[in-house]
Amino acid sequence: MKIINLNIDGKIIKANEGMTVLEAAQSAGIFIPKLCHHEKLIPFGGCRLCIVEIDAGGWTKLVVSCVYQAEANMVVKTRSEKIDRIRKTILELLLAHAPNSLALQELAHEYGADKNRFEKEASFCVHCGLCVRYCSEVKKLNAVGFIDRGINKEISFIPEIAAKECNSCKECFPLCPTSYLQAVFVLTEALSFPEH
Repeated sequence: MKIINLNIDGKIIKANEGMTVLEAAQSAGIFIPKLCHHEKLIPFGGCRLCIVEIDAGGWTKLVVSCVYQAEANMVVKTRSEKIDRIRKTILELLLAHAPNSLALQELAHEYGADKNRFEKEASFCVHCGLCVRYCSEVKKLNAVGFIDRGINKEISFIPEIAAKECNSCKECFPLCPTSYLQAVFVLTEALSFPEH
């Protein structure tokens, strides 16, 4: 495998060709925040928290590091006033949905995000998709999925599959950054398959 060099936050990093910017940073111990990324899953780029700034030939652009491929001689900034401001706003929007999420509160503290900036939306799900993608891509069960679209999008268990598969699995539960998934499962269990 070909090794490339790139500059992340002023450090020359060696990375395998084909790695994403996030993977290259992680391989060098450089922290980039993320919610929707998991090493066992196909990169999704949904939460946008892993946004970074790259300089490619004299022009800069913001990219989502979990899906953007690292390139030789690329210059990457993981923190700047602009990046921090964007992450702060993203966190404030997410906190409107899940104000009690410990994962979000830790990041909010780091970036100075105000959990009360936006009006609360009582969904408690931040649509990271970790549970849906893990169940589909890793477990191949498709017991949980998204229903509806846009602001009405929600996580839902498929009762016919969940009744047979979820009690013995629950591998997706610890992936949820808000604990919303567990609540949805308990509700689904109570309403749809109480005999199990």
